[in-house]
Amino acid sequence: AIIFEADDGKVTKITYQALYKEVCKFANALKARGIKKGERVLIYMPMSIQAVVAMQACARIGATHSVVFGGFSAKSVQERIVDAGAVALITADGQFRGGKEIPLKPVCDEGFAMGGCDAIKTVIVYKRSRSKIAMKEGRDLWWDDAVKGQPETWEPEFVNAEHPLFILYTSGSTGKPKGIQHSTAGYLLWCMLTMKWVFDHKPSDIFWCTADVGWVTGHSYVCYGPLAVGATEII
Repeated sequence: AIIFEADDGKVTKITYQALYKEVCKFANALKARGIKKGERVLIYMPMSIQAVVAMQACARIGATHSVVFGGFSAKSVQERIVDAGAVALITADGQFRGGKEIPLKPVCDEGFAMGGCDAIKTVIVYKRSRSKIAMKEGRDLWWDDAVKGQPETWEPEFVNAEHPLFILYTSGSTGKPKGIQHSTAGYLLWCMLTMKWVFDHKPSDIFWCTADVGWVTGHSYVCYGPLAVGATEII
């Protein structure tokens, strides 16, 4: 399904079967934390297989995800949490870009300190940079601990065609960021059709979209489109 090349050049591959199991385990982890269909989950992650797992797991339980680009500030995270009314946050301790380690969880904590984020009851943190970070007891837990012992199957939550799949915010460069809501059925159909008709995807192809999942192009052609048509993709 995915060939992931990290910032240091290390390559990790995951099959569709393995990806399915990871998505189901994380979906079970989200439900175990009380996250319900229709609730909003903020995702502030580096480019990774785990970012796709987080997004797909939200979709699988009917939660509406809102991804924030990993290069955005604490204020950007705080504004989007407040506006979306997010109840959970999925992030990583840090990320690597151009060989440099960049914090993520500390940025979230800085955003929480700005206020208005009390609705966040769960923060799941993926160990990416292995740097030491603060963890708030009862709210924060490591990704590995969240999925430990969770079943590898989860029947998808059925939703109607217009159910909100995700909210993605405009960059806010000319004013307050505006949340753009996409529905489930029409969006996924468009992603599938453009993979087939615009990109002319064939089973023998390896597909690469260079966009970050923090942008709508990354949603369409990293998380949803390629995987919906059974493509092998590079991240």
